[in-house]
Formats: sequence, C-alpha cells, structure tokens
Amino acid sequence: MQNSEAVALTAALLSAAADLTQRINDRVVARGFEVRPAHGFAFTRLAPDGATVTDLAVHLGVTKQAASQLVEELVRKGYVERRPHPDDARARLVVLTERGWACTRAAEEAAADAVREWVDVLGESEVRALSDRLGRIAPYGPLRPIW
Repeated sequence: MQNSEAVALTAALLSAAADLTQRINDRVVARGFEVRPAHGFAFTRLAPDGATVTDLAVHLGVTKQAASQLVEELVRKGYVERRPHPDDARARLVVLTERGWACTRAAEEAAADAVREWVDVLGESEVRALSDRLGRIAPYGPLRPIW
C-alpha cells in the first residue's frame, strides 16, 4: 500500500469515528440528556459495576484531578452517585444512577441507528464484514475520548 493510500485510509477511519461519536452524542442530546462525548466514554467504564475516580482516570487517559472534575459534573447532572467502596473503606465507588443508565440505553439505541444507516449505504453483509475486519485490528483496551 502506498503512503498516500495509507494516509487516505487513516483519514477515512478517523473521520468515520469522529462522525459516529458526534452522531451518537447528538441523538442522545436530542433525547433530553445534557451530555458531551467524554461522558459517554466515562459511562463505558462505569457500567456495569462502577469504578473509582482513579480507575476512571486511567480509563480516560487523564489525570485524577480531571477525572474528579468530570465526576463532579456528572453528579451535579444526576448521572452518577458516589457510594462506599465494598472492598476499600478509603475509596468511593462512582456508579451510574437510573438517569445514567437511561442515558446509556439512549446511546446504545443511537449507535444502533447509526449502524443501520451504514447498512442502508453498504448493505448488511458489507457492514458485517467491516465489523469483522475492524475487530481483527482494533485494540481491546479502554475506549478513550479524543480531545
């Protein structure tokens, strides 16, 4: 593959990822949730069992202070709450509230809608093939926002 082809592929993948993130966020906001993409990346770590602020910072690739600020914002908006950690009396566990779970379900529905639009353009077999191929090369680490 030529460098120019590799650059074009890279640009297309990055553009598709950015577009998908924005489309999911826009649809979640349209359903009445006051969120931004970074919140969704945090929710992926908090579901299903919660996490400490330190766990969340590692997942997002940010400082503990930045993760603490994000958690404060999510608490104020009613998406998460802090609970005593079951295994560490010094730590607090950040867990999704019912509103946080509702937002997560809205994001899942928005993601499914976006993929259905891809099916309309490419066809179901092509989208399945794309999923398979991306699954073979995508890293299996935490999903991190790009900001």
